[in-house]
Amino acid sequence: MTQDHDQGQGPGSDRFARARSARDERPITTLITTKAELRAARAALDGTVAAVFTMGALHGGHLALVRRAREIADHVILTDFVNPLQFGPGEDYAAYPRPLAEDLALVDGLVDLVFAPSVEEMYPVLPPTVSVSAGRAGRVLEGAARPGHFDGVVTVVAKLLHLTAPDVTVFGRKDAQQLAIIGRLVADLDLPVRIEPVEIQREPTGLARSSRNVYLTAAGREQALALSRTIAAARAAAPSVAAIRAVLEAALDRAEIDWAYALALDPATLEEIAEDHRGEVLVTLAGRVEDTRLLDAAVVEATAP
Repeated sequence: MTQDHDQGQGPGSDRFARARSARDERPITTLITTKAELRAARAALDGTVAAVFTMGALHGGHLALVRRAREIADHVILTDFVNPLQFGPGEDYAAYPRPLAEDLALVDGLVDLVFAPSVEEMYPVLPPTVSVSAGRAGRVLEGAARPGHFDGVVTVVAKLLHLTAPDVTVFGRKDAQQLAIIGRLVADLDLPVRIEPVEIQREPTGLARSSRNVYLTAAGREQALALSRTIAAARAAAPSVAAIRAVLEAALDRAEIDWAYALALDPATLEEIAEDHRGEVLVTLAGRVEDTRLLDAAVVEATAP
């Protein structure tokens, strides 16, 4: 049967050929700024739709999400919106880069729709009268350092899922806590969408790609490699639970950066793993370099003490 499909002979081969052809063609990218326009444009898309939610300032990591979205769906919607709800007092909301023209140039011909609304369009009342809570998972780790951050994330993601109505949405693994919380949002609220995780995209040096890397000097970028070195060491330490934990403890002792945490967690609960843990382990790191908070993460498999 596989051979028949490859040769265009088998049942349904025309349908598969049309789907491949549609994904190989470069779409005409349309900028949309209102919810009404988005609803109308979404209704006109035939076939499957993947959504990529961003805050703009696009880089290679975002483009990897777009490429994966194009592989798994007939159409791609990208959102470009700096969400005020996920910024706390004293954070860089006003200074956060908003290079919409550059973003559009990067994804031109790669996505069908770019939804770039104003704050007033997304939130007619700010703060909104009704919002979503991330619960306990949103108050630990990054949530402890940024109170209310994940409530803002899940509120905007819930709105964007409703507005874009995708079959699948693509998220990177770098923001590991965010990925876990959005997974719970979808499961707990029975939202009809599949989440597709994409591996972390790295610069040639190994540094995880991030919009915040622009804040680093050359010396800061070199210092920040402590995160990716620690991730590589944790991968090498698997499958031993004790060895993984020892790598993280050693990193904290070296204090190469201003560490916030370096933890081995159960991906399902975001609780630290015990000695008897077996299965997937989320290695998650956070620290400050030149006053910029950076994250890195990996999922490894633990099968031994």
